[in-house]
Amino acid sequence: MNMRSNLIITGAAGGIGRATALLCAEHGMGLTLIDLHRQAIEPVAREARERGAGDVLSISCDVSVETQIGESIAASVERLGPPTGLVASAGIEINAPAHQLNLVDWQRTLDVNLTGAFLVCKYTLAAMVDDATSGVGAGRSIVLVSSPAALVGFAGGGNTAYAASKGGVSAMTRALALDYADHDIRVNAVVPGSTDTDLLYAGVSPADLPDKRAAISNAAREQIPLRRLADPREIAHAIHWLLSPHSSYVTGSHLMCDGGLMAKSANTF
Repeated sequence: MNMRSNLIITGAAGGIGRATALLCAEHGMGLTLIDLHRQAIEPVAREARERGAGDVLSISCDVSVETQIGESIAASVERLGPPTGLVASAGIEINAPAHQLNLVDWQRTLDVNLTGAFLVCKYTLAAMVDDATSGVGAGRSIVLVSSPAALVGFAGGGNTAYAASKGGVSAMTRALALDYADHDIRVNAVVPGSTDTDLLYAGVSPADLPDKRAAISNAAREQIPLRRLADPREIAHAIHWLLSPHSSYVTGSHLMCDGGLMAKSANTF
């Protein structure tokens, strides 16, 4: 068990964030779990402890509010020590064609997905840089969760706000990697393909959810080279590798974990 580790995860109550938290708990990491929803994060914290986490701090926080993020990281450092890793996984998706997308939804998407990622990076990096006990070889690592939408337009459409936010995350990943390489802090992004999480069904009513799940599953079999959706734990394994010493010479990179989707041309002739 690594008692000194302090891995901070945003969006930890569900989906990829939750899967990452539980996988890292199995490796004995100390965890700071951040999510907007207090009632949803507590069960994840309990399960992480049961799976062997070194210590677990759960915090309810809106990642788009700077004061809340600053206070959350300060509490994390006080409880578990300086951060050794960060996974910025908090995200939302609001879909509409640009001419029908209201400014509130546009702004909220960027506030959570892009500004939220920036703020948690800002305060985590400050704590890492201030940590006099860690020097070259400390192996500190940041992983941001991007999306294929950062690189290509989604054929389903209505993705302007989400794509813009994730494009910003990808650009920020490269910039941060260069800025903090001299501090021996690596910054990378994981690019999950279609993953079986609640975010995949954003905006679908409960009554329509069974039909939507079936339709997406059928489309995945037709369109994704590996013929299925990803399980969140598969993405978590990719993130864990980027956090680990096994990726010690990787920074400023994007790890595609998409079942081959981005390697595939749209045309069939």
